[in-house]
Order: sequence, then structure tokens, then C-alpha cells
Amino acid sequence: MKEPVNIKGTKSGIILVLDPDMPLEDLKEAVKQKFTSARKFFGNALVALTFEGRKLTDDEKFSLAGVVSDNSDLNVVCITEENAEKEKFLEKALNDKLADLSSNTGKFYKGTLRNGQVVDFETSIIILGDVNAGAQVVSKGSIIVLGALYGNAFAGAGGSKHVFVAALNMNPTQIRIGDSIARASDSDAKSQKDTGPMIAFFENGNIYVEPINREALNDIHLD
Repeated sequence: MKEPVNIKGTKSGIILVLDPDMPLEDLKEAVKQKFTSARKFFGNALVALTFEGRKLTDDEKFSLAGVVSDNSDLNVVCITEENAEKEKFLEKALNDKLADLSSNTGKFYKGTLRNGQVVDFETSIIILGDVNAGAQVVSKGSIIVLGALYGNAFAGAGGSKHVFVAALNMNPTQIRIGDSIARASDSDAKSQKDTGPMIAFFENGNIYVEPINREALNDIHLD
């Protein structure tokens, strides 16, 4: 019986060969099972992803890419189109995207940081996960947490104060920007309430924490 999903690995990315007739929800389940069972085999890598075998809308491509990311340790950095010279195309797309991620916009870290973990970055960092109480993120640039920040965040570790800390849920134990420190009160430190997206930045000798909106972003001054 023909497999509904086949995976072709290349040095630059992954090609998913999909059944042309299977309903999308069934196909997503097949992709989930395929990558769950092969999680250790693929490991943690940055990959370009392309599809063969059926026509997909952009939304369907993004949905399937999300299934791959959620059920593996792979980071899908871009989705490419079918191309006659697919391997060269995948390699160029991946290299271009990695160059973007390594630029001044910073780098990505995927995973939740747990109590006792400390990560240190030379560039700005985007955390795809939570930073739990007892964990610490240190960056010479800015720190963005696409999740909850309950632990410590130290931005501007090289001395810059023109950086910021942002999180989708901001309940940190401590925020440090340059040599300035803001600590949560004991009651706030124990709270895990949903604050919504917040940003912390340094201005006029103080660290301010405000909801993320256009006005707050206009107050940010970067090097």
C-alpha cells in the first residue's frame, strides 16, 4: 500500500511528497505520525521545507509546516516552491534565511528553559517557548520571549541600554538592562497571571514595563 507521506532529506532541507487525494486533516495526521516516529533521526536542525505530489494553498503549506515543527525538533525557517533545480534552490533559500536570522535581528532558540538553566547569547535572541522561574536568559542585545517569562532576563549584557525585553506573558523574577535592575515584588514573583504582551525598556534612569503598542514601540531607541 502506498504511503500517504514520504520524506526526502537533502543537505539543505526536507521535501515532503504528499498523497494527492487524501483529505487534508488525514494528511496532517499522517505527517504528524511520520515526524513523531522519526524525531530522534532528524534531530535539531534549521531546514527549508518544500512539497511535492499535490497543489497546496499558502495556508495549507503553513499548516503542514506547523505540524512538522510541533512534532519534531526541526526549525522550519522557510517554505520553498518546487523548482527544476530543487537542491540548489533549497540550499540558496536556506542560506539566505540563515543570513537574515544571523543579522542584527538576532537568533532563535526553540524550547522551554527550566529551573537552573542559563543561556547566554552574543546577539539579540528570540525564545520560542517559556522561561520558567529559576531560569535565566543573558544577551548582549535584546530578548524576545514568544511565551511566558517567569525567570530572569538580562539584556544589554555588553553594557548597552538601547535594548529591550519583551514577552507574550511578562511575570519575570528580575529584568536587567545594562547595569539597571528591576525586581518583581514577592507577590508578583509568585503570580503567573496572564499579562498579555509587554515590553521592558530603559529610559531616564529607570526600567519601564508597558503593554506592547505603537506608543511603547516609538519609545524604544536601538543602537
